[in-house]
Amino acid sequence: MSAKPENLTKHELIGHMVEVVESSDPAKAGLKGRIVDETRNTFIIDCKGKEKTVAKAECTFRFSLGQTLVEVDGKVLVARPEDRIKKKD
Repeated sequence: MSAKPENLTKHELIGHMVEVVESSDPAKAGLKGRIVDETRNTFIIDCKGKEKTVAKAECTFRFSLGQTLVEVDGKVLVARPEDRIKKKD
């Protein structure tokens, strides 16, 4: 099953392109890159060859799904990846 706007939060996010649209840390706002790892509370994003750790709960993210852009409040994503994927609405 591929990621779609309606199931993105239940999908594996490693490998997806992402942009930090808003952040409580001004240094993180505007970061763009590919998610290379994920923990319960953070994404590790490869930004032009440098890995940046971004707290999920502090940010709003914009994911690129082909031609479709999807914005997600990071608070929705706070969970271990394997638990988030299994989580029921």
